[in-house]
Amino acid sequence: MTKSELRKKYKTLRKELSKDKIEDLSLAIANQLLKLNIWNHSFYHMFLTIEEQLEINTEYILNILAGKDKNIVISKSNFEDFSMSHYLLTDGTKLKKNDYNIPEPIEGIEISASQTDVVFVPLLAFDKTGNRVGYGKGFYDRFLKECKPETIKIGLSFFDAEDEVLDTSENDIRLDYCVTPIEIFQF
Repeated sequence: MTKSELRKKYKTLRKELSKDKIEDLSLAIANQLLKLNIWNHSFYHMFLTIEEQLEINTEYILNILAGKDKNIVISKSNFEDFSMSHYLLTDGTKLKKNDYNIPEPIEGIEISASQTDVVFVPLLAFDKTGNRVGYGKGFYDRFLKECKPETIKIGLSFFDAEDEVLDTSENDIRLDYCVTPIEIFQF
């Protein structure tokens, strides 16, 4: 399927999930992540849930990271050039939803992309070779290009892998892992 077809399919599938089911699946994904050998790093980039898009509740993963005393990095989106700036999430960080309902830090300690060790990547769909389909603006592909080559890229998905995303481009950055409620895919 093409990215456009996959976006439509998975937005529809998400709409079929109840709030309780989203919570159950989100917790299962967080528990699956504990099986990965990724917890010896310092800086972990986490997306904050866009509830209106019925995304994974990342609060469970944030709690794991805080419990392991890790540096948590969150982003602020710039819709003029589709870039992101990154900030350390602290007890004092104030969040505000932007026009797209993305929770973002109002201000904070800026962290460069090259400092990031692990990135949890939002997505709508992914395939068996690690290609991902996001919302189509390229924010994460641009961000991941700025990260160091050894940065671990982990997609989080409620759903299983597709066979193939047909219309990938050279600008698409592949995942190293994708974690679903019942399986860990390594690419």
